[in-house]
Amino acid sequence: MHRFIVLFSAILLGLFTLELLGPIQAAVIQPFTGWLADISAAIIIPFDENVYASGRVISHTQTGFAVSIEAGCNGVEAAIVLIAGVLAFPAHWRRKLVAITLGFLAIQVMNIARIISLFYLGQWNMDAFTWTHLYLWPVLIMLDVLVVFMLYLRYLSQNPTAET
Repeated sequence: MHRFIVLFSAILLGLFTLELLGPIQAAVIQPFTGWLADISAAIIIPFDENVYASGRVISHTQTGFAVSIEAGCNGVEAAIVLIAGVLAFPAHWRRKLVAITLGFLAIQVMNIARIISLFYLGQWNMDAFTWTHLYLWPVLIMLDVLVVFMLYLRYLSQNPTAET
C-alpha cells in the first residue's frame, strides 16, 4: 500500500505538472477541449439546429446563452487521477493500457453528458446551473473515476496473471 501511495502521488504530481506546461496546453489540451465542444454540439444539433460550437464555446443562436469549456471542465484532470491510479497499481502494461483507454472513454462520455446538461440547465435556470456545475457534476465525474478504477481492480483480482 505504501508503494502504491508513493507512486500514485509522484505520477499525479508529474502528470499535473506536465498538463500545465504551455506547449502541452497549446498542442494537446486546448485542441482536445475544442474537440469536446464540437462533439457536444454535434450531439445537440439534431435536436436543436440553433446550436453551434466555436473553439471551446457552445452557443445557442436564439437565446444567446453560451458555455465555455474551461480547465477543470474538460475531464483531463479526472483522467489524470485515473491514469495515476492505474499506473501505480502493479499489473501488466497491456492491462494498464486497456484500463486507461476504456477509463478515459468512460470519463469523456460522462463529461460530454455533463457539458450538454449544463448547456441546457444554464438556459433554464442559472441557480440550478451554478449548483450543478460547482457541486453535483464534479462529484459525479470523480465517482466515475472511482468506479472505473474499482472495476479495473476487480478485473485484476478475478483474472490473475503471472505477468506483471
